[in-house]
Amino acid sequence: MKNKEIICGFSKLSKDQKLEYISSHFENPEETASTLKGFYHDDDEKQKIFDEFSENTISNFYFPYGISPNFVIDGKIFHIPMVIEESSVVAAASKSAKFWSDKGGFHTEIISTSKIGQVHFIWKGNIDKLKTLLPDLKERLLDRTREITRNMNQRGGGIIDIELVDKTSEIPDYYQLKASFETVDSMGANFINSCLEEFAAELKDFLMDSPYFTEDEKHCEVIMSILSNYTPDCVVKCSVECDIDDLDGIDGEMTGEEFAWKFQKAVQIAQIDTYRATTHNKGIFNGIDAVALATGNDFRAIEACGHAYASRNGKYTSLTDVSIENGRFKYTLTVPLSLGTVGGLTSLHPLAKLSLELLENPTGRDLMRIAAAVGLANNFGAIKSLVTKGIQKGHMKMHLLNILNNFGASILEKNKAKQYFEDKKVSFNAVDAFLKNLRNPVFVSKEVLAGRS
Repeated sequence: MKNKEIICGFSKLSKDQKLEYISSHFENPEETASTLKGFYHDDDEKQKIFDEFSENTISNFYFPYGISPNFVIDGKIFHIPMVIEESSVVAAASKSAKFWSDKGGFHTEIISTSKIGQVHFIWKGNIDKLKTLLPDLKERLLDRTREITRNMNQRGGGIIDIELVDKTSEIPDYYQLKASFETVDSMGANFINSCLEEFAAELKDFLMDSPYFTEDEKHCEVIMSILSNYTPDCVVKCSVECDIDDLDGIDGEMTGEEFAWKFQKAVQIAQIDTYRATTHNKGIFNGIDAVALATGNDFRAIEACGHAYASRNGKYTSLTDVSIENGRFKYTLTVPLSLGTVGGLTSLHPLAKLSLELLENPTGRDLMRIAAAVGLANNFGAIKSLVTKGIQKGHMKMHLLNILNNFGASILEKNKAKQYFEDKKVSFNAVDAFLKNLRNPVFVSKEVLAGRS
């Protein structure tokens, strides 16, 4: 890699010029450019769409698009698209979906769907006056945004409420206009932000116009107007349950009662230990993020909200809970999910559009249910592995192809490796030793001789 230098005007270069410039920093510029061009879409019009999703694009970055079939969610069968690069996630979701499919499947409940936006401002006026005049201010704020909210109101959404929040105990003279919104089938970021910017302008006008404020009170400094990705009132609950006897045979060495007890302890550990809770919840978002990506949703916002929600009581904890009562095992996920099925990339990205069609064109609430079910399925599968055979056995089996590709294995070598590792643990070193022995029988590792890894 060659030394880099500051470049001015990179964004103004054409795509080919950007590609040429970046490739020039590699030891083999032509090979680098060829690799990057190799991921272009064959259809120029589709490639143009991808180029315009972001800025300074020079290629596409591919992720696997997989299907997790046989999800029974609220009595309906779904084959769910998942976009993720991590080995075993789709397999784990699929196995969990199949396991629960004849036990009632996944049951969901939408708790609420409202989202939050804030106007943050500094003001040195008399807060009691502003509180008294808040009904008048609200009326003007709603009137100011009437054109913006008209279509959303027709779809059943809009502005739910506006409140004045006093934060002066934390930052001198700092206040918020905190508004809640219903955005129906859209994630609603642009809608909310547009409303908030009008709120900010109207707040200034209101203070200037009102005869009840002194000259000093007529001025406020708006710091920013922006939605919050923390949506604790946009929440879905998802659960699975069965008789404990139905868990018999889930692992050859455990009864259903033993499995349920050990599973419950694993969840309790995630509820009291932050280190474990972080990995526990990550397993949930393996599934949720994969659905979000497949449907063109903002997985970064979803993750940020979920982790904040897990800390809402002052300590980071599990998003799931388990109960064992009267011979019944019940596992529940409660998670905030702000998802959209219209707007953004949901219709612009060809595969996002197909994903939504495969899911029978769900509403935003429906997609919340689906994503939560996949999150719970992945988490259940992970805990099941952890408390039985261990996470590595299944995970590394799925990772075997990645390791083989690392070594440039041929199709014949891959087939032989799959057969060889059928009853053995997979590791990078073990695969290395196996391939060396396969390619050069003179080399025989101790591990291969022993038939273990």
